[in-house]
Amino acid sequence: MQSRGSGNRLSGLVFRSRISILTFTMVAAMATLYVAGRLWQDAENRVYLINELDRITGKGQTAISVDDTLKVIDCREQQKKLSALEMELAAARQEGFVSKHLSLVTETDKTKPKKRLVAVIGILTRFGKQNNRNAIRKAWMPTGAALKRMEEDKGIIIRFVIGRSANRGDSLDRGIDRENGQHNDFIILDNTEVPEELPKKTKLFFAYAADTWDSEFYAKVNDDVFVNIDPLTTILATHMDKPRVYIGCMKSGEVFSEPAHKWYEPDWWKFGDGKSYFRHASGEIFVISRALAQFVSINRDMLRTYAHDDVSVGSWFIGLSVKHIDEAKFCCSSWSSGAICSGV
Repeated sequence: MQSRGSGNRLSGLVFRSRISILTFTMVAAMATLYVAGRLWQDAENRVYLINELDRITGKGQTAISVDDTLKVIDCREQQKKLSALEMELAAARQEGFVSKHLSLVTETDKTKPKKRLVAVIGILTRFGKQNNRNAIRKAWMPTGAALKRMEEDKGIIIRFVIGRSANRGDSLDRGIDRENGQHNDFIILDNTEVPEELPKKTKLFFAYAADTWDSEFYAKVNDDVFVNIDPLTTILATHMDKPRVYIGCMKSGEVFSEPAHKWYEPDWWKFGDGKSYFRHASGEIFVISRALAQFVSINRDMLRTYAHDDVSVGSWFIGLSVKHIDEAKFCCSSWSSGAICSGV
């Protein structure tokens, strides 16, 4: 049997043991919190240093998926394109639909300003129309050195405009290449030369001409029309002060909804119940000013074409601040006094 003194000593030992354990636990917990805090702080410091290093070196990497990475790259590319388009639009507004990439100027050109042309005339032609082209060369379009002199002396460029065969490189294409090699008077567009593509071809001609030559005016002519160049330049000179002009023998006319009709318009329903076209220049010959040609070039991918090229061109300028000039001398029905054209 234990004595009372022995029991007191045992109780004291147990009590001191519990205090020691509690103290140890508290110290351990505080040490754990301290270590965890230091580790957390060190981790934060490492992240901060890594971020700063990435910021300075520009080599930051983020653990994202491949899809997310591609999206980020695409967004950055779209942002670059948008910025470029905004700059181009600002320049176009300032200069009247002018796109800076249309007139690339070399350092030599800057020191030696080039005189602006008066007109670029595109004669839209087709395969199998060499007789028409030869007749035009004999009648009113110079050839060889004379063609170059007309450009230098009068500021007039004249070219036949044609596309490529559906079977690229066939005898039709080779024939045009030979003819162009002989006369050097073609614009060969990268479109398929078929009658139903004439509206698109006209659009591509204006875009190409505006991209290639800096001219006051751009004219479209059919290959069965003879043009008197001197009266034409005289008329154009009277409109030099108008920034956006559309000159031609203005007309309207019936819209035909019957598929079998020669002048069938697939989009006839867009022209209202009266089925009448808006006013537009007749397709034998018409002229647009520099700003309008550049407008066509800039917006070529968005401009709608209809069944006929004259209607298509007229539709592009309906909603713009454009001066429509109905010029009787552009009506090619006959050689009247002062007329600039005649149909054959």
